[in-house]
Amino acid sequence: MAERFQNFIDGKWVDAANGTAFDNINPANKTDVLGSFPRSDHRDVDRAVEAAKAHFATWRRIPAPRRAEILFRAGEIIGRRKEELAHLMTREMGKVLKESLGEVQEAMDMTYYIAGEGRRLWGETTPSELPDKFAMTVRVPLGVVGAITPWNFPLAIPTWKLAPALVAGNTVVLKPAEDAPLMAVRLVEILLEAGLPPGVANLVHGYGEEAGAPLVRHPDVSLISFTGSAEVGREVAIACAAEHKRVSLEMGGKNPILVMDDADLDLAVEGAIWGGFGTSGQRCTAASRILVHKRVVKEFADRLVTKAQALRLGDGLLPTTDVGPVINEAQLKRVHSYTKLGLKEGARLMCGGEIIKEGDCRKGFFYAPSVFGDVVPKMRIAQEEIFGPVVAVLSVAGLDEAIEAANTSRYGLSAAIYTRDISKAFRTIDGLGTGIMYVNASTIGAEVHLPFGGIRQTGNGHREGGRQVMEVFTEWKAVYIDYSGKLQRAQIDMS
Repeated sequence: MAERFQNFIDGKWVDAANGTAFDNINPANKTDVLGSFPRSDHRDVDRAVEAAKAHFATWRRIPAPRRAEILFRAGEIIGRRKEELAHLMTREMGKVLKESLGEVQEAMDMTYYIAGEGRRLWGETTPSELPDKFAMTVRVPLGVVGAITPWNFPLAIPTWKLAPALVAGNTVVLKPAEDAPLMAVRLVEILLEAGLPPGVANLVHGYGEEAGAPLVRHPDVSLISFTGSAEVGREVAIACAAEHKRVSLEMGGKNPILVMDDADLDLAVEGAIWGGFGTSGQRCTAASRILVHKRVVKEFADRLVTKAQALRLGDGLLPTTDVGPVINEAQLKRVHSYTKLGLKEGARLMCGGEIIKEGDCRKGFFYAPSVFGDVVPKMRIAQEEIFGPVVAVLSVAGLDEAIEAANTSRYGLSAAIYTRDISKAFRTIDGLGTGIMYVNASTIGAEVHLPFGGIRQTGNGHREGGRQVMEVFTEWKAVYIDYSGKLQRAQIDMS
């Protein structure tokens, strides 16, 4: 009998109002059910938002350094439970254990980092244009924050959103992805253990159209912070615009690695393998396009294929596993449909391209690491986010052509270049339209104290991580203090 989990609303663990539930399945082993979770609807969302709204006035009055201390304690608890959380994460969403350990570390790092912001929350002081008058700016919380998070980083991304929202004085309703709800339960439990008052953070499980959409549309939610696909993000943005509410979007990527003819090819291949097949390619920063100088494209592609074919598929808890499963059957079919599309478009399948059903892989959703050659920029496999272990190799005549081809994507999240030429590196930093840029490193590996996000259809201008994230979760207030003892009429008295 699978363990039964509940929503967390106004300090209580409760079932969905409709009494229905869904199962959380290990993608490496479909017979391993991690638990049963509430299939919530608008009634549960309404209750959660009502609770968050009711507790906002009290929570915002707690001094920010005190709020930060709760987050710091949460980071310490995450650290103590690192191994346990990582094992659970691998069972829940499939990434190999070393990656899960890295994600738990990232969640801890983000919580510690944002806790430090509780003693800053930078405002400004500036001279007034009038005598005996003081001018400054302060940050104030927004109110109720709706956080909608994906399954590929089921602990790190919720901390990216909840930590800054809470330290700024907001209350939160979290709606995690239905494919990875258990890590959200653990995070809420940790926050409560760290001393977070009841009702400040609320958790509602369920499907996007049944629970996520009502959260987006709710008139008492001041901000929606969403991470997911560009298609869903567009609908979120439209709904938020109709309600005149703030929205922060972190969406897809079609991230290029540029490999120049002077590159260290061993290093570049390692970067392409890690970027393309880490987390089974299920990262918004995954390196799904490799633009290689024509002088070295054959050698690079041959090395890449050799390495890709040597990757071992399996349960991420096994030390022999290099690549775990994709998240579910629908995603497995989607990935395979792109293989068929690539072949139809005229690309050359150099390895992989098949669903793996042999041995232990027959129990889960496994796709062979795949490499396409003879790809051109206009092909859909070079333009659309596949979100699986599929990498396209494109041949380019030089740096200018590589930059031009890289910029044809509708996305603009992350990019990398491998070169020994500092001039090429800086020209690429300047020329590529992305929010993140790596030199002689892959497209994944962002650090929490730098801003994370992109341009075009990757996002809407906001950033997660770094001190810039506080711009999302706070509002500016300008303050004027006139101690002159007389009426001063600003520009009128200055004329």
